[in-house]
Amino acid sequence: MNRFIFWGLWLGFVLYAFILAPPDRPDTTDLILRLSTGAWEGINPAIVALFNAMGLWPMVYAAIALVDGHGQPRPAWPFVVASFAVGAFALLPYLGLRQPNPSFSGPSFSGAQGLLLRLLESRWLGALLGAGAIALAAFALSKGDWPDFWQQWQTSRFIHVMSLDFVALWLLFPALLKDDMARRGLSQPWVPGAVLALPLVGACLYLALRPSLSVAADEWVSG
Repeated sequence: MNRFIFWGLWLGFVLYAFILAPPDRPDTTDLILRLSTGAWEGINPAIVALFNAMGLWPMVYAAIALVDGHGQPRPAWPFVVASFAVGAFALLPYLGLRQPNPSFSGPSFSGAQGLLLRLLESRWLGALLGAGAIALAAFALSKGDWPDFWQQWQTSRFIHVMSLDFVALWLLFPALLKDDMARRGLSQPWVPGAVLALPLVGACLYLALRPSLSVAADEWVSG
């Protein structure tokens, strides 16, 4: 049933983005170029923070999905790579194709951990991503022009869809989080709620605090 939900969300997201979302603005390409190159003068800081946050989300998902993909009939890496460009548009198909992992009795991982997976398993990566997420949130909340952001959200397809993409990645994270917790022998029921309570920051903190696949579950903070 979850497969149909994910595919339905993907189809609805695509149709909304290209049919119902506000039209493209003539300056969209220039805005994307300036955001990508750091030429942020004159751009609403809230939009700068959102754009950069959309660069952190794929790294967060990579740290979850590339481990998850080892137990799946289809590898996760093509979807993760595509998510750096199109976010949830790429990750929703993976969620629709993957098989829920079976219940685990403790930390478990099949196959050798290569250099990339060891990097993604590093708590330092989660800490760095968390620091970046907190800095972006503080920047947006303290410097952002929110009336202007609201106006642009209503009139710019790029800002509109990027905002919805952020929300989708935030709310979809538990779909992989629960299996990642089970893979590490974690059963604390409060973790998904705590992660969702802090958009992006909560997911980064989970990466920084979760035990590695080779660490016993009882070393995790008791629930």
